[in-house]
Amino acid sequence: MRSTIIGIAANAVLAVIKGIAGFLGNSYALIADAIESTSDILSSLIVWTGLNIASKPADEDHPYGHGKAEPLAATIVALMLLGAALVIIVQSIKELKVPHHAPASFTLAVLVIVVLTKEVLFRFVINVGETTQSTAVKTDAWHHRSDAITSAAAFIGISVALVGGKGYESADDWAALFASAIIIFNAFRLIRPAIGELMDEAPHPSIEENIRKTAGSVKGVMALDKCHVRKVGFDYYADLDIVIDGNLSVKKGHDISHNVKNAVCDSDSRISNVLIHIEPYSKAKKKVNKEKID
Repeated sequence: MRSTIIGIAANAVLAVIKGIAGFLGNSYALIADAIESTSDILSSLIVWTGLNIASKPADEDHPYGHGKAEPLAATIVALMLLGAALVIIVQSIKELKVPHHAPASFTLAVLVIVVLTKEVLFRFVINVGETTQSTAVKTDAWHHRSDAITSAAAFIGISVALVGGKGYESADDWAALFASAIIIFNAFRLIRPAIGELMDEAPHPSIEENIRKTAGSVKGVMALDKCHVRKVGFDYYADLDIVIDGNLSVKKGHDISHNVKNAVCDSDSRISNVLIHIEPYSKAKKKVNKEKID
């Protein structure tokens, strides 16, 4: 949450600075950058709202919690990145068709400050996202990186326009177009995992491997069958079939399933719950599932 609030404050300040500098310095690349920073503010607010909703505990209407709000927020932010890139493309093409003066040299100093600030923000927020395994926070971090890229592209474009002189005035517009292409690439790269999480895509294989290894080591478990894992917000939920001696009492089978659940949840704090289905042992089933435990 703190990383999102810091991002909102920084984006608000940078958007104003870039907008004023772009207008006074005759640089559409910088104005486009200000537009992108403004969209960053809204995207950070969406991430903050999504994280707030996702952190709410399960209730009667949402027995699995509210975790889906987190990847939903990430999807919206990625779509906003695409929208911002398209706006920049349209405006840059318009500027290319209209003759204009080269940007002012002071805009370069503004861009240096912006790039450094945005890169620091990216590293801070991406570290939070990796630590919490939050798709929305990581998407918000890449929004900061995209802003740094557009600012760097604007710096190059304005430098070319100033050094090249007459005939190179539109260099910063081409820089804005190049930056837009990078933003679109990042948006598609970010939206895929978010949509995958919304559709209960299987997480990294190491999660299931750990569950199988832990469950297979519990006393009384003779084999394992299906193991399905899905991510909901910050937590993982697993459905697991275990094979035990069919001659055991219901209570004994119940105790084994509880031992498996506790062992799996204790093995990884991210695993919130394990739904276990018990199947009676048979030689055929053991033959099929022995490799899954190993």
